[in-house]
Amino acid sequence: NLRQLPARSKAAAAMAGTISRIRLENFMCHSSLDIELGQHVNFITGQNGSGKSAILTALCIAFGCRAKNTQRAATLKDFIKTGCSDAAIAVDINNQGEDAFKPDIYGNLIKLERRITKSSSSTILKDQHGRKVAHRKDDLNEIVEHFNIDVENPCVIMSQDKSREFLHSGNDKDKFKFFFKATLLQRLKELLETIRDQVHKADSDVQELEKSIKPVMRELDELREKIKNMEHIEEIAHDIDNLKKKLAWSWVYEVDQQIEEQTVKLQKLKGRAPACQERIDRNTVVIDKLKKELIEKEENLRSLVGKTREENNMKKSMENNIAEAVKREIELEAEHERGAHMLQRKNGRLNQLQAQLRDFQMQHMQSTQAEASQMEKDMQNIQQQIDHLHSNVTRLREDENEFTAELSGIVKSINDISKEIAENDRRTKQIKSDIADLQRQQSNTVTAFGGQRVLKLLESIETNHKKFESPPIGPIGAHLQLASESWSVAVDSACGGLLDAFIVTCCKDLHVLRECASKVNFNNLRIIVYDFTRPRLIIPDGSLPTTEHPTVLSVIQSENHTVLNVLVDQGHAERQVLVKDYEVGKSLAFDDRMRNIKEVYTSDGDKIFSRRAVQTFYPPTSKKGRPNRLCSSLGEKIAELKNEAEGIQRTIVEKNGQKSKLVKDQCDLEQKIADSKRKREPEEHRLEKKILELDDAKRAFAEINRYAAVDNSELEEDIKKEKNIIVESEQLLQKIKVKLAAASREVNDRREAYKTFMDSVNETGHRASANDELELIKRKLDAAEQEKAHYEGLMTTKVLPAIKMAEAEYADLQQLRQDNFKKASTICPESDMEALNNVAGSTPEQLSATLNRLKQRFDQESRRFGTKLVIVAGKS
Repeated sequence: NLRQLPARSKAAAAMAGTISRIRLENFMCHSSLDIELGQHVNFITGQNGSGKSAILTALCIAFGCRAKNTQRAATLKDFIKTGCSDAAIAVDINNQGEDAFKPDIYGNLIKLERRITKSSSSTILKDQHGRKVAHRKDDLNEIVEHFNIDVENPCVIMSQDKSREFLHSGNDKDKFKFFFKATLLQRLKELLETIRDQVHKADSDVQELEKSIKPVMRELDELREKIKNMEHIEEIAHDIDNLKKKLAWSWVYEVDQQIEEQTVKLQKLKGRAPACQERIDRNTVVIDKLKKELIEKEENLRSLVGKTREENNMKKSMENNIAEAVKREIELEAEHERGAHMLQRKNGRLNQLQAQLRDFQMQHMQSTQAEASQMEKDMQNIQQQIDHLHSNVTRLREDENEFTAELSGIVKSINDISKEIAENDRRTKQIKSDIADLQRQQSNTVTAFGGQRVLKLLESIETNHKKFESPPIGPIGAHLQLASESWSVAVDSACGGLLDAFIVTCCKDLHVLRECASKVNFNNLRIIVYDFTRPRLIIPDGSLPTTEHPTVLSVIQSENHTVLNVLVDQGHAERQVLVKDYEVGKSLAFDDRMRNIKEVYTSDGDKIFSRRAVQTFYPPTSKKGRPNRLCSSLGEKIAELKNEAEGIQRTIVEKNGQKSKLVKDQCDLEQKIADSKRKREPEEHRLEKKILELDDAKRAFAEINRYAAVDNSELEEDIKKEKNIIVESEQLLQKIKVKLAAASREVNDRREAYKTFMDSVNETGHRASANDELELIKRKLDAAEQEKAHYEGLMTTKVLPAIKMAEAEYADLQQLRQDNFKKASTICPESDMEALNNVAGSTPEQLSATLNRLKQRFDQESRRFGTKLVIVAGKS
C-alpha cells in the first residue's frame, strides 16, 4: 500500500553519499520491498501500519545502529518477520564525484548488505559489480564517518518516537539538550574535556621532570670542577699509557725470539720414524683386506642363519598342518563311532517295540474295581504320612538356616577382623622398615637415594678412583639443600629419579661407573654424561615462567654448579612451578596465558600439567606416610612412626580379643547346626522313602487304568518313527565314512611332504664350515692388529715423545704469542711502536720497573688533587 511520489528529473551525476535504492526481505512487516530513490528529496506515503517507519528503521540498522536505539525492538532478531528465519537489508549508495569513498576499490556504487538470523547478523560491503570487498564493522564505520551519516543523530533521522518526544516536550531545558545533541555540540564538549585533562597531566609531568633534573645539574657542576682540578696529571697518565704499550709489545717480541729457537729444534727432531711408519702402513693394508673378507663372511653367515630361520618356520608350519589333519581325523573317527552306537541303540529300541506289540496282542486286560479302591486308600494313607514328615523337615531346615545365617555373619566378621589384623601387621612391618631406613638415612643421608647399594657403589668408586678421568658426582640428591623444607615433597616429586642419578664427565667414565655398579649389583643405575667445566647456566628472564610462584630451581641450593646445570638440562627445573594447594596449581597449569610452564607441583606432591587441549593431574607416587628424601627433620618423623606402630599394636591386641570371642560363638553355632542336621537327615530319608512309595502306587494305579484304555496304534506309530530314524542314521554314517577316508589320505600326504622337506634340509647344511672360515679370518685379523699395535707402541713410546714435546712447547709459545699479541693489540696497534721509538734494548722486566715508578708518582699526584674522575655517558 506504499506509494512513492515522483521525484524531480535526475541530474547528470548523482551526489556521493546519497542512497539510490533500498531492498528489504522479511524485515518487520515487509516480505519483499524494492524502492529506487531520486537524487534529492523523496516522499513515501501510505496508511498507518503499511511499513513507512520500517524503511527508516531498516536504514538505521543497515548503517550500524543498535536495535535498542531504534526504540522499535530489543534485539536484531525481533526485526525478522513473523514466521521467517532470517531477514535481509540491501542499500545502494552513490559513490561519484569529488567526495567519493575509495572509488578505485568500490567504483561508482557501494552496495551495503545486512543479513539478520535468529542467532547472529553479518554486514557485507560490495563494489558496483557485486564483488565482496569488506565485511568488518570498522569498514562500515569508516564509510559512515566519511559521508557523515549519523543515524543516531535526530537531525539526520528523526523517528516517530523522537518527533513525539521533541514536539510534546514543554521544558526548554529538554529542548536545549535535544538541540545540544543534534548539533554535535555535546560530542565537542566531551572532546574538549578530554583534551583539558590531557593538558593538565602533561603539565604535571613537566613539573616532575624539572624537579628531577635539578640534582643532576648540581652533580654536573661538581664534575666540571673536578675535571679542572685533575688536568695537570694528564701528562703523567699519558706517559703511563705509552709505557704500558711498550711493555705489552716487549712480551710479544721476546716470545718471537723463543719461537725462532724452538723452530730450529723441532726441524731437527722431525727427521725420524720413517721405518716404523712404513711397517704400520703395511699392516694397515692387511687389516683392511681382512676386515672386508670378515664382513663378506659375516654376511654369508647371516644369510645362512636367515635361511635356517625360514626352514624352522616352514617345519613348524608343516607340523601344525599335520597336527590339524590328525585332529580332524580323530574327530571324524569319534563322530563315526557315536553314529554307529546310536544306530545300534535305535535297532535295539525297534526290536523292543516290536516285542511289546506282540506281547500286548496276546495279553488281556483284567482289572477289578475293588483293587483300584484299595490302592486309592493306600495312597491317601501314604500322603498323610508324607505331610507330617514334610512339616518336621521344614521346621528343622528353618532352624538350621537361621543358625547358618548367624554363622555366616560371624564368619564374615572373623574374616574382616583377620584382614584388618593382617593389614595392621603389614603396616607395622612397613613402619619398622621405614624406621630402619630413616635411621640409616639419619646416620648417612646418602642412603636415602638408593639404600645400602649406594654406599657399596661409593666404596667401589673410591677403590677404582684412578680409572676415572674425573670423580663422578652423585647421587644428585645428596648434593642438594632446600631453602624451605615445606617444598621437600614437591621437589622430590618433580625431580624423581634424577635424585638417584650420578654424573660423569665423559663416556669412558660412564663405562667405568657402569662396571662398578655391576660389581655391587646396582642395576638400572641412571648415569648422565655432562661437561664438568661448563659454567653455571644463566637463565634469561624471557625463558622463566611468568608467575610469582617459586620454581624448583629457585628453592634448591648446591655448592656444585654441575648438579644445578643437570637439573636444568635434564629435569627442566627452571620451568617446574611450585604451589601450595591443588586449586592454585590447577588455575596456573591450565591458564593458556602463562608461558614457559612445563609442570606444576603442589606441596603434597601432586603433578598438574596441560599439553595442548589435554589437562592432566597425577597424585604423588611415593609411599603413603613415608617422609620425603630431602627432609632433614628425621628425628621427629622416627618418633612419629614409633608412636604410630605402638597404636597399631594396641589395635591388634584388641582385634585378637574380639576374634577369639567370635571364634567361640562360631563353634557353638556349628554344634547347633550339626545337632539339627542329625535330627533332620533321618526324617528326610523317611520322607523320600514315603514319596517313592507314593510314586510307585500312582504308577501302578495308572498302569491298571492305562491297560484298560490303550490300544496298539501308539506302538505301531513309534515303530514307524524308529525305522525312519534308522534309515537317516545309516545315510549320515556313510557320509562320515567318506570324510574319514579323505582325512586319512590328507594326514598321510602331509606326513610324506614333511619327511621329504626334512631330508632336503639335512642335505644342505653348510653353517659349520662357514663358522670355521669366519674364525680363521678373525685369528688372522687379530695377528695383524697385534703386529700393527706393536710398531705403533714403538712409535708412541720411543720415537714420537720427543717430537710431541717439542711441538707442544712450540704450540705453547705460539699460543703465548697469540695471547700476548691479542693483549698488546687491545692496548695499541703495532704500528704505534715506531712513533714510540720501538722497544729495542729494553727487556719486559726493565719496562715493568719503570712503569711501577710512574704509577707511584701518579698515585701521589692523584691524592694531592682528589680521587679519580670517572665519567659515565648514559644513553640518550
